[in-house]
Amino acid sequence: MRHPDAPAPGELLGAHYGECFGCGGDQPHGLHLEARAGEGVSLTAEFTVQPAHQGAPGLAHGGVLASALDETLGSLNWLLRTIAVTGRLETDFVRPVPVGTTLHLEAEVTAVAGRKIYSTATGRVGGPDGPVAVRADALFIEVKVDHFVDHGRQEEIQAAMNDPDQVRRVRAFEVNP
Repeated sequence: MRHPDAPAPGELLGAHYGECFGCGGDQPHGLHLEARAGEGVSLTAEFTVQPAHQGAPGLAHGGVLASALDETLGSLNWLLRTIAVTGRLETDFVRPVPVGTTLHLEAEVTAVAGRKIYSTATGRVGGPDGPVAVRADALFIEVKVDHFVDHGRQEEIQAAMNDPDQVRRVRAFEVNP
């Protein structure tokens, strides 16, 4: 179930961390993915494939597309007010995605069982009703914030802890039972 304090449908979720490759605005070659809360435990997101994201000439790299799906699916956890990490990501590449294309993503949580969060996503080209180019199913595992403190590089951890916006985001999750 959607957490009562989750962002309202249509609300932009924002970046969880400025240096994040998926959603952070401080990454020059990142995806700069923008996600919006949907109804229930769903969201929509989009990003535009840049030249720095190509694999084959003129086409998005499959790893970049998998990253976009992973970021989109991970953003669902904002709606649950849960801190979680990717445990499994199964990705299907259905059609090529050219550089310059905006990928329209939709994701939803399909089940929660204890610390496990199951979700699914699709990415479409040519608009939200366009043909499916990529899709994924994922398993996320709920963790405490200590997971990142214990395993992250101290330099980045300290920078995040000195960022009042980052501290505010983390504290928002501390109310989760």
